[in-house]
Amino acid sequence: MSSLSHPVPNKYLNRSLWFAQFFVAFVFLASGLSKLFLPIPELAAMMTWPGQYPVAFVRSIGLVDMAGGIGIVLPSLTRIRPWLTVLAALCCVVLQMLAIAFHASRGEFSVLPLNFLLLPLCAFVLWGRGKRMPIASRGATAAHPR
Repeated sequence: MSSLSHPVPNKYLNRSLWFAQFFVAFVFLASGLSKLFLPIPELAAMMTWPGQYPVAFVRSIGLVDMAGGIGIVLPSLTRIRPWLTVLAALCCVVLQMLAIAFHASRGEFSVLPLNFLLLPLCAFVLWGRGKRMPIASRGATAAHPR
């Protein structure tokens, strides 16, 4: 009989977590790159808010998006400080809740479906990599008791 205190390998859950991590990373990196490098008038044509806030604010949000996209995959992929993936997932959950509140307060309901898709995916990664199937650090034994 197995103990519930140890993660049980589950290839389907692991694959689902990797899919969620890469999907979230793709969306966050694409969003971050556009907010960092597209001219503000082009961004304002795609989404209205960048034209109504200081450029530094828009570019800062782009940096936050980039950090989330990198953080949700790279530490797990390299197995270097994989706990950073869990931290990134937590920050992405908070970011999505703030984005939902921000866009809803501005009446920008057409962008909310993406936020409502990303929020549970980020929470899934937070739960999965934090509790259910954490990634072992490079050099750590995979089956050591905690």
